Amino acid sequence: MSLPAPGPERTATVPVIAIDGPGGSGKGTVSTALAAELGFHYLDSGALYRILGYLAWANNVALSDEKTLVRLSAGMQVEFRKTEVFLDGRPIGDVIRTEEAGKRASLVSPIPAVRETLLGWQRNQARLPGLVADGRDMGTVVFAQADCKFFITASARARAERRFKQLREKGFNVNILQLFEEIRERDARDENRAVSPLKPAEDAVILDTTNLEIQEVVVEVLDRVKRCLGDSSG
Repeated sequence: MSLPAPGPERTATVPVIAIDGPGGSGKGTVSTALAAELGFHYLDSGALYRILGYLAWANNVALSDEKTLVRLSAGMQVEFRKTEVFLDGRPIGDVIRTEEAGKRASLVSPIPAVRETLLGWQRNQARLPGLVADGRDMGTVVFAQADCKFFITASARARAERRFKQLREKGFNVNILQLFEEIRERDARDENRAVSPLKPAEDAVILDTTNLEIQEVVVEVLDRVKRCLGDSSG
């Protein structure tokens, strides 16, 4: 994954939509729906850190072992096919969507050398006809020159309730109060990390989905994107 970062001219010719926000806000659902509607490529940057956390666990690597984590991140062969995530050609989505995987991701993601290793690979996902990039620093760092930027959020309680429902539907035995506390803890880690903290880009459209149905948000974002890309192409 150690591909060179693209020059300024590359993202200037490829439409990029950056969608950031905390976990459980609905940004993943919005991003995948948007990519499907527009026929764009999709980047789930959070999945990269979840995969790295999983690989660390599978290889018995301490999350404090920065050198080995960088080596693992440089060797990951990840591919996004619509809503599916593949590692070394094998689907890995279910493995990395657990709460434990999310916790490991939030512990490896603040490591500057890891983020730098993944940066060039992420930028090289900007390919025609366009890219929808989902994450926590897409609009502030990875694609700071993105054509359209959104920050999708929701209250911690609403996000805990959504996650509880999702996990119960998949057969997991979960505690909603524990989920709520884990979400608050992860938010604090993401917002206060020294490198690429979770925050809206200055020019991002902020959407609070606490009291909205996700489909309403998809329609709103799609409408704004069409206007945004129309303006940027004109």
